[in-house]
Amino acid sequence: MAQEMIEGINPTRMELLKLKEREKLAVKGYSLLKEKRNALIMEFFNILERVKGSRENVEEKLQEAFEDLTAAQVTMGDLAVNKAAMSVKESIEVDIDSRSIMGVVVPVLDTKATQRTVVDRGYGFAETSVKLDEAAKKFEESIALIIELGEIEKTIILLAGEIESTKRRVNALEHIIIPRIENTVKYIEMRLEEMERENFVRLKMIKKSMEME
Repeated sequence: MAQEMIEGINPTRMELLKLKEREKLAVKGYSLLKEKRNALIMEFFNILERVKGSRENVEEKLQEAFEDLTAAQVTMGDLAVNKAAMSVKESIEVDIDSRSIMGVVVPVLDTKATQRTVVDRGYGFAETSVKLDEAAKKFEESIALIIELGEIEKTIILLAGEIESTKRRVNALEHIIIPRIENTVKYIEMRLEEMERENFVRLKMIKKSMEME
């Protein structure tokens, strides 16, 4: 298979110097991108461990909340539980910020007022049970955990995209760009050597011709 080279390059010493400089930059860029890719992969797997634990916490807390809600429905009746639910005041604030991981901007979510007192929730004491209070508390805790899980999963998605992009750039440098530069450098060096030999032979012939006159 023919070796691929950069098209439209003249075999001159100036072009050779430019190409060698490009080769140095490409090799340096390749090395830096490999380091970035490896660091991103390590960060990705570290956060991936957090995802598993966070999902388990959400599932466990929601299960506990629904068990308490079911117990409250048995004790109070569906109608009373629905009435209490309609009285609850919505009060969830989420501040969205960001941070950088190896140049990848990922979200940072800060939840406020997800857990409230019985009074803050808005329903009365007289017709409600302790189990309803416990269910409400655990649902509020679940919301905080779900928001945290959302932050982690979005970070995972963004890191995965950047890893894939970086891998493509590393592969392009390793298998296409650097080999083409190297092949072109070799070609120019070979052509310059041939031209030097041709010039040497030509000068020798001119010298011999002049000596014969």
